[in-house]
Amino acid sequence: MIITNSRRIYEKAVENIEIMEVAEKEQMQKNVEEFDRLQRFMALVDDKESAVYKAMKERYIALKVILTASGINLTELDRIKE
Repeated sequence: MIITNSRRIYEKAVENIEIMEVAEKEQMQKNVEEFDRLQRFMALVDDKESAVYKAMKERYIALKVILTASGINLTELDRIKE
């Protein structure tokens, strides 16, 4: 009985970890997609001193930090390079 309960607890813990890993991968994919989309928008802006561009650049920097901290190599993804 104790072994069965321990096994169930273990299996539930493994299941929860697997769900968290999938959620983390999905979030990382969303961040990469947003980083790509944001750079395309930034490239369209002529006035780099505009409030819109500055707001986009703040998000760009935040995404760079998130992706780099997550182990994503930005060498090929980063087209703006600011």
